[in-house]
Amino acid sequence: MPTYDYECTTCGHKFEAKQSMKDSHLTDCPVESCPGPVKRKIGLGAGFIFKGNGFYITDYRSDSYKAAAKKDSESAAASTSSTPAASPAPAATPAAPAKTSGA
Repeated sequence: MPTYDYECTTCGHKFEAKQSMKDSHLTDCPVESCPGPVKRKIGLGAGFIFKGNGFYITDYRSDSYKAAAKKDSESAAASTSSTPAASPAPAATPAAPAKTSGA
C-alpha cells in the first residue's frame, strides 16, 4: 500500500498516510485545533528493494552477449600473457656531497 505525504495549508502540519490508490485524497488536517484543508504533496516514491541473492544485471544476459564477453576476456588474457612485463626502472640514488679539500 503506498504512502502519501500531506501538508495542511493553514497550520503547515506535515504527515504521511498509507492509502490504497483507489482511496480519495484526505481533506482535513488531523490536528484537533486546526480545521484547515490539506493538500497531497508529490513524493519521490520508493525504489525497488530486492531481497535475496541473484538480482544482478548480468543474470539475464542473452547467450550471444555471454559468448562475446567470454571471447573478449580470453583474448585479453592471452595478450597480457604473451607480452613480457616491463620491469620498473631502478630508483635513482641521491649523489653524495663532494668533499672539498681544505686549501
